[in-house]
Amino acid sequence: MRINTPYEFSPRGVTLVELTVVIFVILSIMGATMYFAGNIGEWNKGKKASAALREVFVAQRSYLADNPRQEVASITGRDLIQYLPSGGSLLPGVEDLNGNSLSYDVTKSPPVLTELGGSVYDPSGSPTDSLWDVGE
Repeated sequence: MRINTPYEFSPRGVTLVELTVVIFVILSIMGATMYFAGNIGEWNKGKKASAALREVFVAQRSYLADNPRQEVASITGRDLIQYLPSGGSLLPGVEDLNGNSLSYDVTKSPPVLTELGGSVYDPSGSPTDSLWDVGE
């Protein structure tokens, strides 16, 4: 005696509804991936800016250790160049999210990134998120 399994009576192939659902799921996953991949570039810029700020901060601390009577407000970027951990003849370059160059305000401790007008640049808005700032 032959026993029929439920699979023997199922239709061959897929229905249009099943195919539509699978395509929708694939497109949703692709869309989410593209959205998050776009934000990775911004995160990388923030990570690089934070690393450069830390390097300038280390140089600032080292300079002040060698010159204990020097006021932080009178330090210039030129004073810190020889104290950079990575060496070099310039402070590390940093760009904002739009590709504009930022500068350092080393007259504050920890140093901050400033825009062309002199205002502090931190698009994250948090001084302790370790992106775009040294943190305290």
